[in-house]
Amino acid sequence: MRLKIALLLIFSFLAFGVRSQNTNPEIDKKVAELLSKMSTEEKIGQMTQITVTSFEAKGKPGEFDIAKLNEAIQKYHVGSILNVPNPGAPTIKRWNEVVTAISNEANKSRLKIPVLYGIDAIHGSSYTAGATLFPQQIGMAATFNTDIVKKGAKISAYETRASSIPWVFSPDLDLPRNPAWSRLWESFGEDVYLSARMGEAMVKGFEGSDVGSKYNVASCMKHYIGYGSTTTGKDRTPSIIPERVLRQFDLTIYQAAIKAGAKSVMVSSGEINGTPIHASKYLITDVLKKELGFQGVVVTDWKDIIYLYTRHKVAENNREAVKLSVMAGIDMSMVPEDYTFYVDLLDLVNKGEVPMSRIDDAVTRILKMKFELNLFQTTVANLKDYPKFGSPEFIDAAYNAAAESITLLKNNNAVLPLNRNEKVLLTGPTANSMKYLNGGWSYNWQGENSDTYAADKMTILEALQNEIGKENVLYTPGADLANFNDAEIARTVEMAKGVSKIILCLGEKNYTETPGDISNLYITASQSKLALALSKLNIPIVLVLNEGRPRLISDFEDNMSAVVQCYLPGNEGARALADILYGDVNPSGRLPYNYPRYPNSLEKYNRKYTESLGDDEQNNDAKYEKSYSPQFEFGTGLSYTTFEYSNLKIDKTEISNSDDLKVTVDVKNTGKVSGKVSVLLYLSDKVASITPEVKALKRFEKINLASGESKTVSFTLNQKDLQFVNNDLKWISENGTFKIQIEGLTKEFILK
Repeated sequence: MRLKIALLLIFSFLAFGVRSQNTNPEIDKKVAELLSKMSTEEKIGQMTQITVTSFEAKGKPGEFDIAKLNEAIQKYHVGSILNVPNPGAPTIKRWNEVVTAISNEANKSRLKIPVLYGIDAIHGSSYTAGATLFPQQIGMAATFNTDIVKKGAKISAYETRASSIPWVFSPDLDLPRNPAWSRLWESFGEDVYLSARMGEAMVKGFEGSDVGSKYNVASCMKHYIGYGSTTTGKDRTPSIIPERVLRQFDLTIYQAAIKAGAKSVMVSSGEINGTPIHASKYLITDVLKKELGFQGVVVTDWKDIIYLYTRHKVAENNREAVKLSVMAGIDMSMVPEDYTFYVDLLDLVNKGEVPMSRIDDAVTRILKMKFELNLFQTTVANLKDYPKFGSPEFIDAAYNAAAESITLLKNNNAVLPLNRNEKVLLTGPTANSMKYLNGGWSYNWQGENSDTYAADKMTILEALQNEIGKENVLYTPGADLANFNDAEIARTVEMAKGVSKIILCLGEKNYTETPGDISNLYITASQSKLALALSKLNIPIVLVLNEGRPRLISDFEDNMSAVVQCYLPGNEGARALADILYGDVNPSGRLPYNYPRYPNSLEKYNRKYTESLGDDEQNNDAKYEKSYSPQFEFGTGLSYTTFEYSNLKIDKTEISNSDDLKVTVDVKNTGKVSGKVSVLLYLSDKVASITPEVKALKRFEKINLASGESKTVSFTLNQKDLQFVNNDLKWISENGTFKIQIEGLTKEFILK
């Protein structure tokens, strides 16, 4: 084994210099004074979070029963409320009324502690009517542009505060290891470095330089930790993750967001190696709070303390579950529909089974965030302060995000961009609905009402008609997502015979969480049958995918002339797609995950060498199927122009364990149109005591080049980039040779 140079990273306060941990003496003093005045009951109430629908009058959706609200705040001292009133997605005026009613009730309490309202603002202020909806996170990752992500979060914060809500359950920092997982689209994809940079940008966009500003919100990292790594690929099912892997990959993303200033974290609903995260004192207190020095609020996910005994079976009853989770380090329980947490925790404290020190720690964190958000000054937005809500400026930002996210994966014979003078057939089940552009967490949980709330936005059909005229677009659904009928397919085939190109829109239903679980990663049979039928016509087909995860298309992809991945591009996605299809916009997105070809071949791009055997390693007396063969690899993204890379240089060929390494490369647009391109730098450790990855993304930068223009792109690699976590759970680097790769260029250097 090679010489181990040093343990360069220790999980501690000093290692990260975390902005969120900077103390504010004035706020600390106010928190301590208020805490000293609080009764045990008032403290436990602060730790209790209830869903807003619990206060609705019977038979009157969306209307408060004031007696229920009074009971929650005056009797149970509830400190936080979440979720959206029925029937979903209030206007900012209605949100103002809802939060005013809650605030008025809180002002009647003994200490007048404001209620902290939290919401799932997932791709914009997605629970507010008229708000600006961006691409879902997976699409934002595909931009490879942190400025776009930060700007989107800043706009989301503005419009969420306009809704009188100061706390958002975002960003999603999960690292999916199975592409079937129903929340993959809520993440930034499969790469640690990309996810960390995007998460960091989103936190900074939400919180700004002053989280208490009327235009900023507190962010909530989720779902700590390992949630996206279920062995089955189904939501809320067990994960098996060695701690070495957890620390090197998953935890790294959270470290970046904590350093960026994230005020809170939501705990994973899952379990790792047989221990539910909500019951893990090691992961919540020892690692998150002590090693990382996180001083923000730790909140549960929906009912997850209750689930410790009803699902996970690690507690005999709710009382034991409450004790387990609070002692593990939970600060706030998303109960969310009753007061069992309050009742049981009060009993546990009164009987000495949970120490007051643990309660005081939790409540201190909660009160600190309330003071930081300036909730003691104001909890209700003055709508006159938000003239840009839903403005053309914000809509343009969402359009630009969609335009930079949409990814061209294939373009045989330059079939794209299309000719405006040609008649096209538009078909497929996702071609004429906003549901399939937005997905879940859009106006309500599963996003099924997008066609109503976003009726003024364009579907793909409407965007194409707007682009080239209704007379040039023939349309028929061809099939739906689950069912087909032979007569409809035959009719679609017949219609196609009169056009020069077919635009085939396939994808998935709107979903999130467990309702999105699937047992078959292949795209649905109805869509596959439609694609195969059309492919027999010898007419170029442009396949447009609207999907939250990579549904397998290997049965018919060879017959497609072009493939465009839209992900879930949001309300402006269809306009952006139309502009890309017709060349008004040059596509620049890149895949943030490997797109698999087969359901039993789900390797990540940063696979181990044993997952990609070369021909020279195989015995000549047997036939082998290629061991690594994704449909499209991480980082794939074509353009309507061409880029030439040259002059890859490094400033040293040998470095010590204290040196940085400067890398430069020249990039030239050698085509006829301007275009944006993300320059990706990969690093490979050629030999290591823990089997190394084939390559790992370490830097990226998106640049814009006019036709014929060149730019020199510079990167600096530091010692952390060379490290991995060993079996002693220590970050180390080892001497030896490393390889840098940018496109087809490589350079090697030696660490001594």
